[in-house]
Amino acid sequence: MSQVHATPAPDVDEQEKAEAGVVHGADEQRHSSPLARVALLAIVLLWTVPTIGLLISSFRTEDAVTSTGWWTVFANPLDFTQWTLENYSEVLFGNGMANAFLNSLVVAIPATVIPIAAAAFAAYAFSWMEFRGREVLFVIFVGLLVVPLQVAFIPLLQVYGQLGWNGTFLAVWLAHAGFGMPLAVYLFRNYLGSLPAEVVESARVDGAGHYQVFWRLMVPLSVPVLAAYAIFQFLWVWNDLLVALVFLGGREEVEVVTLNLASLIGEQGQAWHLLTAGAFITMTVPMIVFFALQRYFVRGLTAGSVKG
Repeated sequence: MSQVHATPAPDVDEQEKAEAGVVHGADEQRHSSPLARVALLAIVLLWTVPTIGLLISSFRTEDAVTSTGWWTVFANPLDFTQWTLENYSEVLFGNGMANAFLNSLVVAIPATVIPIAAAAFAAYAFSWMEFRGREVLFVIFVGLLVVPLQVAFIPLLQVYGQLGWNGTFLAVWLAHAGFGMPLAVYLFRNYLGSLPAEVVESARVDGAGHYQVFWRLMVPLSVPVLAAYAIFQFLWVWNDLLVALVFLGGREEVEVVTLNLASLIGEQGQAWHLLTAGAFITMTVPMIVFFALQRYFVRGLTAGSVKG
């Protein structure tokens, strides 16, 4: 009689250890690459060095800035004769940067909120409401992404001139909001359209209308993409010079930080201690906005790219 040799079943503990070892090895291979970390650190330092130099120069005296490089402070950092706060005091209150800073906030915040609010409503309609010409209208919105802002300057100036809006904040708000809408509608529609239909259907079964679904369901779920677009729009408006120059002109009472910095360069072209202070002031708010919302940045950019 032939004997049948049964293969012993592998030990469960050994199998689990083997699988854990494979997963752990994959994690180590994916996360522990010294060369990648060194390269990333080098890139970060390379991008950070100019900002560090700008910050150091903004706190140095005029003689120190014109006579030595900013890196020389590390030789004797405790020499307080080379440090001063007068640069910021002169830029903020002597050259009107403080008023321009407030004006930039007045311009940037509404110019960011207006397109977000309007595009969110439009994106919901394109995603979850049925009406004639919906797809055609959405294609038109997306097509407006390729239209440059500069082509609208003359028509807008004529219209604003007839309405008496030239030189006012309203003119800049509407210009930035109008040209920021196509990207906002495109991003929001892709995200809202990727949400499960069952979520909306269950809300409607419970008696919720479009208004309740939008405010109580869609807006809380859309925080990542809203924040990502808010970063883009706010930084664009805050750093804009051309639109502010065209629609606000050179009026000092409505001057924004970019216009003030441009005039500072024209008036104090060789005063590097003042230019660095003014430049760093203009950088503070964008840096705060980005670092405060960065956790939503990648999620918002990739939102709606993959369905399911």
